[in-house]
Amino acid sequence: MPDEKENLSLGEKSVKLHKKARGVIKTNCKIDIDNFTDKTAKTSEEIYNNPDAAYELTPKENLVAVISDGSAVLGLGNIGAEAAMPVMEGKSVLFKTLGGVDAMPICLKTQNTEELINIISKISPIFGGINLEDISAPRCFEIEKALIEKLDIPVFHDDQHGTAVVVLAGFINALKLTGKNVEKIKVVVNGAGAGATSVSKLLLNYGVKNLILCDRTGSIFNGRTEGINPFKQEMAEITNPDKEKGQLKDVIKNADFFIGLSAANVVNQEMVKSMAKKAVIFALANPVPEIMPEDALEAGVFIVATGRSDYKNQVNNSLAFPGIFRGALDVRAQRITDEMKISAAHAISNLITENELNPEYIIPHALDLRVPPSVAKAVAETALKTGIARIKI
Repeated sequence: MPDEKENLSLGEKSVKLHKKARGVIKTNCKIDIDNFTDKTAKTSEEIYNNPDAAYELTPKENLVAVISDGSAVLGLGNIGAEAAMPVMEGKSVLFKTLGGVDAMPICLKTQNTEELINIISKISPIFGGINLEDISAPRCFEIEKALIEKLDIPVFHDDQHGTAVVVLAGFINALKLTGKNVEKIKVVVNGAGAGATSVSKLLLNYGVKNLILCDRTGSIFNGRTEGINPFKQEMAEITNPDKEKGQLKDVIKNADFFIGLSAANVVNQEMVKSMAKKAVIFALANPVPEIMPEDALEAGVFIVATGRSDYKNQVNNSLAFPGIFRGALDVRAQRITDEMKISAAHAISNLITENELNPEYIIPHALDLRVPPSVAKAVAETALKTGIARIKI
């Protein structure tokens, strides 16, 4: 019976499709089976004598592992390994469709930090890169840091860095429209999890001088003792130069930008009205943002972006990760640096011309097929210029 007659929701349709297809990905053979033999000893011997030969003799040069422990799946929380698999499959499909990157979804049934680091390290030799996904903070910071130090392939926690790259792309274009100086603006970021922390660091790297990070306790500043862990302390030492204290409603006053990676409805119209002229709001909580776009606009905000596809200016990680990995794999980059991320953000923002740029169009659409190759080119070029690449293209 057709879906319209069954009156199924989008979620129910998704379940039906997954059940019918038994998942959404499969393995295909690259060569004709008639030409395949089991006499692969010589190939294995080549790799044994020269491990780098794996890039040419196995799928490694174009293969990324999409790895999760299911501890922080967007909108669902800690649902575990089995339940995270459909999300990782979907991510793998986006890698292939948008970036031409083969991706293998791997969901690990452990949430022990050391076990995850050890397991991922052990399986890493067959992959050209590692994409970490939906791992809860602060464990995600520890895991990524340890793997970057141990491995010689790109390790990228997309919840952190994919978000940061697309936010920066939108930020660059919004800043153009406001006509303000990046070094003189006040930016307030609400949320101190993986995404908010990475966004804050990349904005500081880009040139923002006055950035205030808030969590449930209030503004984070050097000297605060309540609710502080080593990762928040690190942020306290590089943000909030004037040590502004108080709740979000206090520090948002006179802010030029508000970036929310937190919870629904934490910003109201009175708070918006207290912001600076030509204020910009990125309300990225999903599915319900920190403030609904229509409410923010009614209160006088100049530009608003969300994480939702049914509003203008959607901040979607799919604009970043396929192209970033495509570029990194193409030059066999050893890691993904902030310089490469900033180059990716510029590549995204530059796709919108000056004539096209307006408050309702500061970020390309999520499935704009111009984006991945533009990002890949920028990332590869930056890797080559900065000595991160191992081969030239």
